[in-house]
Amino acid sequence: MNKQKQLRKDVSPYEKADTKASVRQLVNTLVPFFALWFLAYQSLEISYLLTLAFTVIAAGFLTRIFIIFHDCCHHSFFKNRRYNKIVGTITGVMTLFPYNQWAHSHAIHHATSGNLDKRGVGDMWVLTVNEYKEASFWTKVAYRLYRNPLIMFGLGPTYVFLLTNRFNKKGAKKKERWNTYITNVAIALIVTFCCVTLGWQNFLLVQGPIFLISGTIGVWLFYVQHQFEDSYFEEDEHWNYVQAAVEGSSFYKLPKPLQWLTGNIGFHHVHHLSPRVPNYKLEEVHNKTVPLQNVPTITFKTSLQSLKFRLWDEEQKTFISFHELKRRSVKEKKRKIVAQSKVEL
Repeated sequence: MNKQKQLRKDVSPYEKADTKASVRQLVNTLVPFFALWFLAYQSLEISYLLTLAFTVIAAGFLTRIFIIFHDCCHHSFFKNRRYNKIVGTITGVMTLFPYNQWAHSHAIHHATSGNLDKRGVGDMWVLTVNEYKEASFWTKVAYRLYRNPLIMFGLGPTYVFLLTNRFNKKGAKKKERWNTYITNVAIALIVTFCCVTLGWQNFLLVQGPIFLISGTIGVWLFYVQHQFEDSYFEEDEHWNYVQAAVEGSSFYKLPKPLQWLTGNIGFHHVHHLSPRVPNYKLEEVHNKTVPLQNVPTITFKTSLQSLKFRLWDEEQKTFISFHELKRRSVKEKKRKIVAQSKVEL
């Protein structure tokens, strides 16, 4: 426990926003994004393949814009809470996320990540092996569909960003509800303006790929940062915040260009340990804090293995696939048959 307190103490000096660094990041993110969007639109008259090339890069910058939004939700991008809300609301409009609503649900995610008794808000649907075995037929069907990569990374972003984000959650407070309304109106006005001035087909040909690619990237990042083989999940009585942060959040080691575009969010273990550390300081914290260097590390190649992880095995403390569960079930049936045969003899 003393080591955990010391770890949080070591990180605390970095929990201060640098206004110049934040403004610099806004400039080097927003300017290229709008420039790429303009180039993508202009290239429609030349070649749609060229347009797609611009949209792929623009999608990377939109992902980076989401990281800025994400920091604002943690009040870590600026020292002033009002500035965080203003920039967070604007970038929320750009990424289709209501600022207040997501800040609330994401705070719950941080406070309960890896807690088996407090799942369901701001996280992905995870069932344990025993829960899946005891689930109804339709729950199993729904869960299998939810965990299917085509749905999770294909239809998932569209469903969440375009549909569920447009509605307030049950019990939302007045400020949260009005922020959602303002965000929805702003999105509608911007889309209408672009469709009228640029043509709805042209708008969709440019914004469509940017939205789909960045949405898939966002869901993928959120997925691999907690869904890796030896992650951390415990019942509430055994759950520990620091362990959940350090052991249940991965260090996603990406190539430098991708690390930059994703706003260092690959240092997710640092972020979960201290959400008040701005994204541009996460790598420095990791490099200067020895205990944080001995954490679960995944690369782009090894992260692909997480696609087969479906269920959390509470006994083995690891994720397993549906295939592994089936293999175990067959093995268990054979064992029972052999045992029954011995009894009959």
